[in-house]
Amino acid sequence: MRINVHNSARALALGFSMMAMAAATGAAAQGEVRIAMTAGDIPRTTGVPDSGFEGYRFVGYTMYEGLINWDLSPGAGIGDLAPALATNWEIDPEDDTRWIFTLREGVTFHDGSAFDADAVIWNLEKSWDEEAPHFDPNQAGVRSRAPLLNGWEKIDDYTIALTTSEPDAWLPWQLTFIVMSSPAQWQAVGGWEAFAFDASGTGPFRMEEYVPRERLVLVPNEDYWNADRMAQADRIVLLPMPEATTRTAALLSGDVHWIEAPAPDAMARMESQGMEIVYGQTPHTWPYQLSFEEGSPWLDLRVRQAANLAVDRDGIQALLGGLMNPAVGTVPPDHAWYGEPEFEISYDPDRARALLAEAGYGPDNPVEITALISTSGSGQMQPLAMNEYIQQTMADVGIELSFEVLEWENLFTNWREGVSSPSSAGAHTTNVSFGWMDPFAAFYRFMHSSQVPPTGFNWGGAGTEDLDALLDRARSTFDEEEQTALLAEFHGKMVDQALWVWVAHDVSPRAMSPQVEGFTHAPSWFQDLTPVHLPE
Repeated sequence: MRINVHNSARALALGFSMMAMAAATGAAAQGEVRIAMTAGDIPRTTGVPDSGFEGYRFVGYTMYEGLINWDLSPGAGIGDLAPALATNWEIDPEDDTRWIFTLREGVTFHDGSAFDADAVIWNLEKSWDEEAPHFDPNQAGVRSRAPLLNGWEKIDDYTIALTTSEPDAWLPWQLTFIVMSSPAQWQAVGGWEAFAFDASGTGPFRMEEYVPRERLVLVPNEDYWNADRMAQADRIVLLPMPEATTRTAALLSGDVHWIEAPAPDAMARMESQGMEIVYGQTPHTWPYQLSFEEGSPWLDLRVRQAANLAVDRDGIQALLGGLMNPAVGTVPPDHAWYGEPEFEISYDPDRARALLAEAGYGPDNPVEITALISTSGSGQMQPLAMNEYIQQTMADVGIELSFEVLEWENLFTNWREGVSSPSSAGAHTTNVSFGWMDPFAAFYRFMHSSQVPPTGFNWGGAGTEDLDALLDRARSTFDEEEQTALLAEFHGKMVDQALWVWVAHDVSPRAMSPQVEGFTHAPSWFQDLTPVHLPE
């Protein structure tokens, strides 16, 4: 059975509950939900995770929280926020670079120590202050999520002020990624290496067992502050399984109850055995990011447009069993940020050939492109099959696409290092998917000139002064309607300049045993695991 949960921004989510059809099977204990991730290792457990958004979904937002959470409740829309460790936030009426946060009282970390303003400042220091004794370079990457954040102040035990170098209307969204680790636990265990095996946050789950590259076992935090989000499973066991065929076999054998990104060619078999394929709207884009370094073929607009016209998105959708939506921009045409681009992206190989011929290419002189890709990973969908399909349709118009295949963690690291890094090995393209719940995540970190690595994720140095100016204006605009108009203008120009090759929007398919109860798909790359459980 396939369950498609359609959601739109600020529209009601159509949730569902998985009903029990059988008793627990295989190696799973009663009430123990076993989940196979696409990651090749357990995401980092010390606070700010690695492994992309899958790391946040399964570790960052289960054991930890930020001042503000994504609202994943039924009825929430794309990018909606919810109070978490802060109950209220507002701009200082006398200074639009200063935000005031009221902190939640009565919250404790898993080790029993208190959460307060000192804990917030300690956590900001762990990622921003390189002179702090608890500074963690592994968690410092989160600075790229809030690059304008440049100061903090304790007003009292439960009030803090955060300052930015310029007015930043997007800061509340960015703070969802800055999660809070326990200062007392770090002090007690003697550093981050030990903390990874005895972690302590404030989230609805706490660590019971951690075995790198094998499993992470989570159990309910019985002292969690939010009575409406108490974890329902006896245990959640997270297992790294980067190969889709391995995940599928584990689900069908009863070794796991839930797998991420099921293999399309196994859908019918899974459904025939009673498994449920769950999917729905997700703010996600699967693109090719392009190099604009000297000598790159992508410097020619005609080549960029031709590549976009050489992608058979409907064919890829069929390859994936229908479990994707074609992408003709970073956001879909029905989104308020889409704008009115004049360049219409479709599958048009004849037009692609004409553009390449105009640019001086032909059958005896093809465009030669090398792309960095992965075998699996957070949001990567089915990267080998998809890239091989694109390789064929691009070859048909005169683009020779070759691949450097990396493990997901290495590809993600290179994303932060940029095209000029030796790890790029001369590639002209990288294929890293991403979520875009907010304007910073969707546009700024990829297209603003200030976000060239190591600052951000503008891997290939895309963008122009005009685009920078639009993003700067949108970021400093606190009026939502005006900001939306600026973002729509930006996105229209981005598509017209074909600054990326856009391929797909994921629908976040996952396959579940019919035993799993309580899951509701949120229109987000993140999902709430607290209601998930097996029958009593």
